[in-house]
Amino acid sequence: MASGKEFTTDRIRNVAVVGHGGSGKSSLIDALCFVSGTTRRHGDVNDGSAVTMHTPEEVSHGVSIQLTPAFAEHGDTKINLLDTPGYLDFTGETLSAVRVADAAIVVVSATSGVEVGTERVWRYCKERGIPRIIFVSNMDRDNADFERVFRQIQERLSDKALPVEIPVGEGPDFHGIINLFSEKAHLYKKGTATGEYEEAGIPEEYRDREAKWVTELQEALATTDESLLEAYLEGGHISRDEAIDAMALGMGRLEVFPVFCGSPPLTYGMRALLRKLVELCPNPSEAPSEAAERVGLDDVIEIHATDDDTLAALVFKTAAEPHVGELSYFRVFSGKVSNGMEVVNASDGAPEKLNHLSISLGKERLEVPVLHAGDIGVVAKLKHTHTNDTLSSPERPIALTRIEFPPTDISVAIRGRTRNDEDKLGEVIPKIHEEDPTFTAAFDPELHQTIARGLGEMHLEIQFERMARKYGVNVETEQPRIAYRETISQAAEGQGRHKKQSGGRGQFGDCWIRLAPLPRGAGYEFVDSIKGGVIPSKYLPSVDRGIQESAARGVVAGYPMVDFAAECYDGSYHSVDSSDIAFKLAGSAAFRSVAAKCRPVLLEPILDVEVTTPDEFTGDIMGDLTSRRGRVQGMETGGGRTVIKATVPASEMYKYAAALRSMSHGRAHHSRSLSGYEAAPEHVAKKVASERSVAEA
Repeated sequence: MASGKEFTTDRIRNVAVVGHGGSGKSSLIDALCFVSGTTRRHGDVNDGSAVTMHTPEEVSHGVSIQLTPAFAEHGDTKINLLDTPGYLDFTGETLSAVRVADAAIVVVSATSGVEVGTERVWRYCKERGIPRIIFVSNMDRDNADFERVFRQIQERLSDKALPVEIPVGEGPDFHGIINLFSEKAHLYKKGTATGEYEEAGIPEEYRDREAKWVTELQEALATTDESLLEAYLEGGHISRDEAIDAMALGMGRLEVFPVFCGSPPLTYGMRALLRKLVELCPNPSEAPSEAAERVGLDDVIEIHATDDDTLAALVFKTAAEPHVGELSYFRVFSGKVSNGMEVVNASDGAPEKLNHLSISLGKERLEVPVLHAGDIGVVAKLKHTHTNDTLSSPERPIALTRIEFPPTDISVAIRGRTRNDEDKLGEVIPKIHEEDPTFTAAFDPELHQTIARGLGEMHLEIQFERMARKYGVNVETEQPRIAYRETISQAAEGQGRHKKQSGGRGQFGDCWIRLAPLPRGAGYEFVDSIKGGVIPSKYLPSVDRGIQESAARGVVAGYPMVDFAAECYDGSYHSVDSSDIAFKLAGSAAFRSVAAKCRPVLLEPILDVEVTTPDEFTGDIMGDLTSRRGRVQGMETGGGRTVIKATVPASEMYKYAAALRSMSHGRAHHSRSLSGYEAAPEHVAKKVASERSVAEA
């Protein structure tokens, strides 16, 4: 496409391409771009030449790891295609794409069918309320089975799914597609470069199947409009144009989800799909209005995708490129932007200038003079803008609804491989987080480790690779230390006395304390029960401070002691030698003496773990959780899947995601959150205490 071409709102389609990893999303986008002429080369995901799969990390791992925009053209319409990762580790990128799309293509492999990732992205689209087209890819692969996969789609995604195409042949014999709108067969010849086909009548052996599906399609579409239904019931036949209009209407109401099929590597089915994306998917002005908050006014307004509405553009992705700087990808939800335009970041009111306004085609950027309402663009070197910020007009700043990223649930400790790497970590971590908000890392002062958090082991591994490639910082990983706690299980009392005489003024503090357990989660409580001024009130805060400072290093394994009350009920003082420091040391000594008599115990953090798995792996997963000292709290079954809820000690969950992936062949996933603390078994407490003493030796 030549730089400078303009597309008005009615000639734009924004489509997220989503699905499970390996289903063929990147191949589909590459084929659509090539067949439409926006790219000159038909790329291949296997050699890193696909238009939307180009980073070194994607090429080396052979999977998409980030949201990458591209576009195809059909007639006078531009179709913005948002490639998304299929692996659950990169869910944040998929959620970003769904947030700024008006429709989605859900890609399902003709060989592996509906998988856990397919169900998850379907749910994201459903929550966003966007129309969906289902594309059954890989029809040319061995073991491709359209009918089997379609049954899975109806059972596990929606019973409103309806074929609008059926294949002619399957696997190596796949050579055509029957279009149920036109009731013609598109037959392909070997060596087809850009999806060319010969239109023909329905092959004899497919006539019964075609007639059955045409009837189902006509009946479903007739229900979208009363006059159409009346005409159909009177024996009429819905024409192609009427069927297309009815399908677009039904899709918009989420009453029907058309199912297409094809083979992107062979370009079979690409031309028909391009045409249907334009005919069936809404343009931005037909999509529902967006809610936006007027900054500083506590007022929510509705905005629409029209050029004359106030400007509101959501930054949905940030990327850093060597020699270019930061790239901000945005969707214009209302108003229009032009090259060199001055805008403000609604989050902080900071001004920005949109220089070198561009549209993306994978790693390529093409400069444009203007982007109309609804379009997707990219601009470099914004000074104050980050993912989820809204760019708006200085006269009327408004903020759009932010992308809700999933919470991180996997953690690993990292340290720089060299001293130089360690020194740079603090500078590089925010840059990686800026590109991927689902990656976080920070120094934990209690654990004395930098803890990196993400959505899976692969997610973290790839971020560390990116850290090394882009910023020259190499890290090594280790298991995060566990934030154990200690507490007491019975009451006891005793004395703490500090007396020192070294010539001149001495030091004297004397207190009697009683320690008693409190309920789990109650924290710490100090009780003043001094009578008759045996300890002046001015020294009691020092006793309290001495107890707390000593409790920070408990008596079992040196972890903080929690959930206890300390009562100071007696003591004595010296009118000359007593001081704050003396009573603080007395309080500390009293705690060490008494805590040892209170049957102290080690507390370990317990996680609430929820595993979602296909039914056939339930037994293995439950057995594995039990082997990790887990306790199953409940199970829910339905639709061929089981949700297992369990509590598991945090120390047993290191690298659990990898183990779960292995047990379930990648089809199960889990989430975790802190449930609380429980007393650790004696053998665990002894092991932890031993490891702690060795580490500190």
